[in-house]
Amino acid sequence: MIPIHALALALALVPAGRREDEPQRRWTIYADEIHTSTGRTLANGMVFVNNGKISLVSTGREESPERELLKVRAVTAGLVDASVRIDAELQSVEQSSEISPSVRVADSLDPFSIEWDRQVRSGVTTVLANPLDLDVVGGLGVVLKTAGPESIEARTVRADAVLRGAMGSQPSYGNHPAFGRPTDFFSRRPTTRMGVEWEWRKAFYDAAASRKDSERAYPGSDLVLRALDGDLTIAIQAWTTQDIRTAVFLKEEVERELGGHPRVLLDAAAEAWKEPDLLVRSKVGVVLPPFPSNGRTGEGSFMAWNVARMLHDRGVPIALSSHGSANPEDRLPLQAGYAMRGGLDFESALEAVTISPARMLGVEDRVGTVEVGKDADLVLWNGPPFEPGSRIVGVLVDGVLKVDPREQAE
Repeated sequence: MIPIHALALALALVPAGRREDEPQRRWTIYADEIHTSTGRTLANGMVFVNNGKISLVSTGREESPERELLKVRAVTAGLVDASVRIDAELQSVEQSSEISPSVRVADSLDPFSIEWDRQVRSGVTTVLANPLDLDVVGGLGVVLKTAGPESIEARTVRADAVLRGAMGSQPSYGNHPAFGRPTDFFSRRPTTRMGVEWEWRKAFYDAAASRKDSERAYPGSDLVLRALDGDLTIAIQAWTTQDIRTAVFLKEEVERELGGHPRVLLDAAAEAWKEPDLLVRSKVGVVLPPFPSNGRTGEGSFMAWNVARMLHDRGVPIALSSHGSANPEDRLPLQAGYAMRGGLDFESALEAVTISPARMLGVEDRVGTVEVGKDADLVLWNGPPFEPGSRIVGVLVDGVLKVDPREQAE
């Protein structure tokens, strides 16, 4: 039996207006440095968190009995991964059609997957999840929090955030020509990179033609029209130079021939460093894959060690990604550190894992910076962020402490 005096003490520790079974969402955080991702760093600062939102960011010290106190070396905004690549594998993709704009990856995601916890412990609080890249146009991606309520819908920050597709050899993998009678539904195009490009082009031109001829419409063509009009970002996987060129040239073609205004995000663009002028001209954003130790990465592409700095210096919007890898060396905080070793300055590296991907995904009003009114997604560090000797010791998602620095200290 719990002594009456102990029960009274426990109840007294629960702030007024909060049930005993509710998580604490009111905090005072003291830090030697607060890196806000706005170009401003506060020394000896504090952050107030109230009911899941940031209510104060300031210098100085001010304690309050209504908020629990956390003391750390540094604070940054929660990290944002624009290509987390957590999916339900084949359950996240339509296998009977190469053009499946209407598929929603959110319908197949498992909110209880251990992979979400791995992201949280890496400081990643917001992600873009997409369908598996086995279709040319795979469907709709969703921006969501990596922790929170026990449903994907409740953790969603932005539904139908991007129209996802891929260039290269992956969408044609497993397809084969039908010599005579087809043997299965994989007896179909595309079977080559050229075929993948043809499927993209046909999807755009048929959707555009459907404005005047309803018979040219197909399931999901209304979503492709939204993408053509710039109302829905197109996220295209393109690892190699030839695939990057194909994606950009197709973007410029539909602008010229169809009067479109597509917004394109190139994901996994490892060889983007070879085409800086093309990327600047086309005004596309780039999400870089994890830095490989030997330079070689997806589809045989080669990723230069200083690619992040090269693109940033040319004014190309960049974001870094872990691709949801379980390899500790691929975690997102380390990607920022690797980019700094490649010549990218700290503030730019910080932006590439916070506010830059948030802007690309259209959620910068809620996440990506440490500012009053933003969601209280915060990462707490025991040293300078991204440095080899520093560790993440605390993580808050919507004001709820998911990694506790007090436990780390113990």
